[in-house]
Amino acid sequence: MTKKPDCVSAMKNLITEVREEFPFTTPEANICGISCVGCPKKLLEIVDTELCDWEAKLNNNVVPKLGEISKLAKLCKNVRRGLKRNGLIN
Repeated sequence: MTKKPDCVSAMKNLITEVREEFPFTTPEANICGISCVGCPKKLLEIVDTELCDWEAKLNNNVVPKLGEISKLAKLCKNVRRGLKRNGLIN
């Protein structure tokens, strides 16, 4: 039986997973194509802002609540769908 992670570990894991999967380091010219469905650049900026905010909070020993983790996960899931539509991730 595996033990569920505490809220801090869960948030750190989510941040790490998103940072690895989303194309934050891709040049803007490669993100903004001819036909955009939504604006992938703005979607990435929104997620990056949220991730940076939570990284700062975690560094200041703020413990996230389960609802905050779920909210960030839902945002990332929706942005992932938009990035997929634009062919930026698989």
